[in-house]
Amino acid sequence: MSWKSIAFILLLLPASWTRISRLNEAIDQAEKSYASTEYEQSITDHLALIENFQYSSSNLDFNLGLSYQYAEKLEEATANFDKASIAVDKKLSSMAFNQGGVLLGNKQENEAALSKFKSALIKDPTNETARYNYELLARWMQRDEERQQEDQNKPEPSDFAKQKKAEADRLVEQFRFKDALKVMTDALAQDETVAAYQEFITNLQEVTEIDEK
Repeated sequence: MSWKSIAFILLLLPASWTRISRLNEAIDQAEKSYASTEYEQSITDHLALIENFQYSSSNLDFNLGLSYQYAEKLEEATANFDKASIAVDKKLSSMAFNQGGVLLGNKQENEAALSKFKSALIKDPTNETARYNYELLARWMQRDEERQQEDQNKPEPSDFAKQKKAEADRLVEQFRFKDALKVMTDALAQDETVAAYQEFITNLQEVTEIDEK
């Protein structure tokens, strides 16, 4: 090997070392800004890793997703969680699916959110946060469906039922909850359409029970 070739190699090595050093500094800066909850700066620092160093990893996608989420840039957050969800690391993939589910749940896209939580549990059955989110949302959706069915099955109150409800409302305004409850229960015994006010009757029962304690 000629002296000229050796000199050329020696010129290349410092540049490589400098790049690695700058990359490590950039990674440290991104971690620092995120840990300091400076989410706008964290976004800038994570994007710099991609743009300046062509650095890519599922961890970066997830951390960038969190930074976008806490900076309330939800579309960008969703895109990065979706990228992180295909990670080889199943725990990381599970966390990304869970965060994506949280964002969908906040938008009341409940079916899609439930699917994300389920995927999170498939990836990592030990992800208790995803399990809690899945069970909580599933129960809420079931109760919401039951409430909708109840609303559909509610009878149309008759004029008599409306009159008794108005009478009970006046008693409630006077804090005479027990008397209001009696008006409604007596009316229900006479007219089944009073059941349209079942939620009101239930609330009166609960208030009355508290007063009697």
